[in-house]
Amino acid sequence: MTRPRVGISRCLLGDPVRYDGTHRLDGRITELLSPLVEWVAVCPEVEVGMGTPREPIQLVASADGVPSGDRLVRLRGVRSGHDWTERMAEWARRRVPELAALDLSGYVFKAGSPSCGIDDAAIDAVDGERLGSGLFAQALIDALPDLPVIDEKSLGDATRRAQFLEQVLRHQGRLSSG
Repeated sequence: MTRPRVGISRCLLGDPVRYDGTHRLDGRITELLSPLVEWVAVCPEVEVGMGTPREPIQLVASADGVPSGDRLVRLRGVRSGHDWTERMAEWARRRVPELAALDLSGYVFKAGSPSCGIDDAAIDAVDGERLGSGLFAQALIDALPDLPVIDEKSLGDATRRAQFLEQVLRHQGRLSSG
């Protein structure tokens, strides 16, 4: 049987693509999961042209924004206020179908990221900081609601890691039989 394809935030594999030119290599991921899966690495910020290093970005609550959990947000540069919302949304509209065509069986997101956080991305709001989903994570989850997803923090828990792998293998089985 072929190894399941699993999408992953590129920084978690050790690629220096974060805003400050660093990475977030996670030994649990590479040591425990790399022998079991075929990684499909994605960095939304780099792929939309933000470059590395770059200005940090943040989610800001906005009535004219795009969905992030139960809020509407804009994706903006922390210092400049440059608005990346439409560019990220357009990129995600193109990229998600490309990833779906690869028959992904799961996805590992970077926790807390304004593009990749599952439900823990900080949203700057008038009524205080709230939590939501990163714009790419939200788009992927909306488009592929049955795809098993997790973040690297949750993979640190052996039980959750085992559950995720089980879900990935079941999902791969559905793909190959369907």
